[in-house]
Amino acid sequence: MFSITQSQVSFESGGKDIRLDCFLPDAVGQRFAAVIGLHGSGGGHASMADPARLLAEQGFAVYVLHYFDRTGTTETDSLQTIFRHFPLWMKTLWDAASFVAHQPQVDPEHIALLGFSLGAYLALSASAIDSRIKAVVEFFGGMPKEMRFFARRLCPVLILHGEEDKTVPVEEAYHLQQMLDKKQIAYEIQIYPGVGHGFSGETWRDAGLRTLAFLQKHLASGNRVKTKA
Repeated sequence: MFSITQSQVSFESGGKDIRLDCFLPDAVGQRFAAVIGLHGSGGGHASMADPARLLAEQGFAVYVLHYFDRTGTTETDSLQTIFRHFPLWMKTLWDAASFVAHQPQVDPEHIALLGFSLGAYLALSASAIDSRIKAVVEFFGGMPKEMRFFARRLCPVLILHGEEDKTVPVEEAYHLQQMLDKKQIAYEIQIYPGVGHGFSGETWRDAGLRTLAFLQKHLASGNRVKTKA
């Protein structure tokens, strides 16, 4: 287990300064697989701090992206706003991956995305067009319908969803599963009975352990064997 350092840096995307919260293993001269974290529609960068620290302690360079900086958004529950801003957030994520890939602590061949809700939609969309992304962990999100038709590629995905989710229906998880099955892409899926949108307690702990194991497997080994929980 590594001790970690925390800091904040910024890069430019579309003429705007975009912040990244950095959680890095404290090891001089080493390069690590990177994970870019994407919050949900409520903003909530602080909510990603605990999982970011845990992954960094296990040897991942973690960067939590303030992608709302691109559009001056604080939070949104409006589908119209999300649809309007989604392409700009996608471009910001592309630029973030470019910035992260050039960091001295990062192995640019091993970059993953971890997204919650809206952030999961962004992560999956980006992975469908960006070959630099080698794995995605998506919490209670899905693949936008528009992306299902022209996805150029897919990478291994961990799907984590509550069966009783009223915000993002569990059908989104099953649609994604079918898409990955059809394209014979590695994935793992865990549907939590009786759980809604957002995890806590034992569900959160289990999801965290699955996330760590999945990233260790797919960023380190490139194993593409499909497994189901």
